[in-house]
Amino acid sequence: MSDIHDNKSHPLLSQLEDAVPLQSMSNQQLNDVADEVRDVLCTLLEERSAHFASNLGVVELCLALHSTFDFRHDRLIWDTGHQIYPHKLVTGRYNQFMSIRTKSGLMGYPNPVESDYDLFMTGHAGASVSTVLGLSSGDDILGQDDRRAVAVIGDGAFPSGMVYEALNNAAHLDIPVIVILNDNKMSICPRVGGVASYFDRLRTNPIYTGLKTGVSEVLNKVPVFGDPAERFLQQVKEGVKAGLHGGMMFEEMGFKYFGPIDGHKIGLLKKYLKMVRDIDGPVMLHVITEKGHGYEPAQSDPVYFHSPPQFKDEISDATSAGVVEDDSESVESLPATPPVTSPVTTPVAARNYTHFATDAIYDQLQSRSDAVVLTAAMCQGNKLEKVRDELASQFFDVGICESHAVAFAAGQAKAGLRPIVAIYSTFLQRSFDQIFQEVALQDLPVTFMLDRAGLAGPDGPTHHGVFDLGYLRLFPNMAVLSPGDGLELASMLSFALEHDGPVAIRYPKAVAPEIQREIPSVELGKAEVISKGTDGTILSCGAMLSESIVAAARLADEGISVGVVNTRFIKPLDEDVVSKALRNSSFVVTVEEAALVGGFGSAVMEFAEQRRINTNHVRRLGIPDIFVEHGNRDELLAELGLDADGICRACREMIDDKNRFSDAVVQ
Repeated sequence: MSDIHDNKSHPLLSQLEDAVPLQSMSNQQLNDVADEVRDVLCTLLEERSAHFASNLGVVELCLALHSTFDFRHDRLIWDTGHQIYPHKLVTGRYNQFMSIRTKSGLMGYPNPVESDYDLFMTGHAGASVSTVLGLSSGDDILGQDDRRAVAVIGDGAFPSGMVYEALNNAAHLDIPVIVILNDNKMSICPRVGGVASYFDRLRTNPIYTGLKTGVSEVLNKVPVFGDPAERFLQQVKEGVKAGLHGGMMFEEMGFKYFGPIDGHKIGLLKKYLKMVRDIDGPVMLHVITEKGHGYEPAQSDPVYFHSPPQFKDEISDATSAGVVEDDSESVESLPATPPVTSPVTTPVAARNYTHFATDAIYDQLQSRSDAVVLTAAMCQGNKLEKVRDELASQFFDVGICESHAVAFAAGQAKAGLRPIVAIYSTFLQRSFDQIFQEVALQDLPVTFMLDRAGLAGPDGPTHHGVFDLGYLRLFPNMAVLSPGDGLELASMLSFALEHDGPVAIRYPKAVAPEIQREIPSVELGKAEVISKGTDGTILSCGAMLSESIVAAARLADEGISVGVVNTRFIKPLDEDVVSKALRNSSFVVTVEEAALVGGFGSAVMEFAEQRRINTNHVRRLGIPDIFVEHGNRDELLAELGLDADGICRACREMIDDKNRFSDAVVQ
């Protein structure tokens, strides 16, 4: 790991124990700090993948904020958190920074455990205005009205419906709150919709571009006598600009609107921030930034450099040979000689579950004119670029508006289409009400393709998709599936589009193994028996199948015969297969990469209770009632006992418990 702790390379940044010294720095010194921050970010990318372009774009804005406000006392929320790295560097975490996104290191998102400067653990877009408004309201009630509350939100997150709910409420409350619209002209994927078009018009207005200089020249000739007069002059200028050239949408909603201004000029940013700091009531400051600013490759391709692979790639040779691709994770090689009752399992290099899902979606859209796919600003993350480019009439990007996406899909289904909602598991949580009312209650054929289900690795607790089974199982009419390998995804999607009701298919961000066998067709509520055992049975849910097969092979070498079932369906369960496993096995272990509360194991136990089957011999493996930290997926699985070693250990413990019980009875 490279060492950034070099006072000579970063003489200003390395001395910051908190952000207070920034307040006394000159603009030139702050620009020097900006250069040091960018150097650190590039050094980080030599080691690992990380959010990059978005952080490069807010360096000057971050420094201007911390040099204008004291956020030990004032309030600051960074929406989503993709752009949190400069903030972490200037708030006393420079010496820890190279640990970011590694297990037990700094989180890649805001984290109140790390610093008092981080107020919320954010990771989902669009909540910042609401939380900042709540903070300001609380301060007002408690008599701490000297505090200022600032939310920084990107133009990609701004169309989220929650933002407009907060803006509406802010106008009613009329308390001081500053919303900084960080307009970098894109989200992870290109922005869509009317709000994006409105921002485009604001961004190109004559004031910002320097045209119609007559207005500016006249206003600039007005004499200035001290700071109060200067502030008044600025307000006059902005009032004229808003009236002539835009910003009126926000003005009509009760916000004083200023901008757009250049977000890479620290002196200009500080001037405006000082002005809006002293304004009563809600304020909107529109700042234009550039993703990747200061690093030409990232400026040219901000989509790729949103979260690029490491610069100094130790497996570059493998990559060029086609062995490893983009952000795929490695898979442990499976045993060469599994038991004869077990299939041969072969890891597939360079193909993760997302790629299998994309191929399946593309094929279905090609063959079915009634099939469409929707994404919530995650075209790139879901690898849907080919679908977007070649099947444009069947592709819909609704922006960062997950609730709208689900309700929109419900409308399409009611009209006779077969919509596929491709969304990350963690973000589907935002659509709970729409899944209930618009989809499940109406029993509409909407298919949910849930990427990043399970552990999302370095992205951490805001992005782990571990709760989907718990809430999806709640809804009547909903079928829930999870593939055991990549080869099953296509047949599962085919089943879903033929099924007359809602279906959810969940899969992780991980390399997908191929389990060599004749894959049976997917039938509602039918499991796949991989192998049978005389001692016990592993009921495997989804991507835990390969680990379960490895565990069974290792146990066979120890003389322990354990069968493996690829359950496929979490809802409805294969009652016949599960019942036989519970009644005929000495022990049963359920394995899932999901929260144990309300998950697959819970479904098995509920079924057993309904059938009056004793469950003393059942052990559930999954994610306990905790928020799992960030780290490499393999590390986290091992820590949670969800890798092959953990499954073997659980099986041995079940056998030991049985033997102890038998010995006690004999005695």
